[in-house]
Amino acid sequence: MADEQELLVVGRLVAAQGLRGELRVNPLSDFPERFTRPGPRWLQGRQGGPQEVTLLSGRQLPGKELFVIRLEGVNDRSGAEALVGQELLVPAADRPRLAQGEFHLLDLVGLEVRLLEGGDATPGRCIGTVKDLIHAGNDLLEVEPAAGGTPLWIPFVEAIVPVVQLEAGWLGITPPPGLLELSTPDGLE
Repeated sequence: MADEQELLVVGRLVAAQGLRGELRVNPLSDFPERFTRPGPRWLQGRQGGPQEVTLLSGRQLPGKELFVIRLEGVNDRSGAEALVGQELLVPAADRPRLAQGEFHLLDLVGLEVRLLEGGDATPGRCIGTVKDLIHAGNDLLEVEPAAGGTPLWIPFVEAIVPVVQLEAGWLGITPPPGLLELSTPDGLE
């Protein structure tokens, strides 16, 4: 079935939880039902194609962004540890419907990042391309600079990223002074 449809990454398995085969998932989706509603999902490692699995149950850890899930056939810690590092996927066709002006965060990957000129919505020079999204307390865009070099890390908040033009293939930023010079991965910790 995975060969016949497009799949979306919605999370990464980051650790075993306890002794009974549960797994911790770092979500890459703003829709908690991806991790709590039982049903078919797919796992994909670095090598090989996606493998279908069944999500039996899931819950969010109190006070954390992480979810704990239970998959059919994974009944002990060693079975769970063998899956750490894999990505959790769902069919693209199961994407929740969005209201006008909303978009899925994973749709931002591949967009050009342009500076907005004069504080309005006129796109200026391209500074790079969105390569990834870091889901933390606030989402961070990982941007590969057009000139090469160290990735830029830009908070995905409306004050800094006020314009998203999915159809046109770009988003506009109005970074505060110094953000583009300071946004390195080492500065995040």
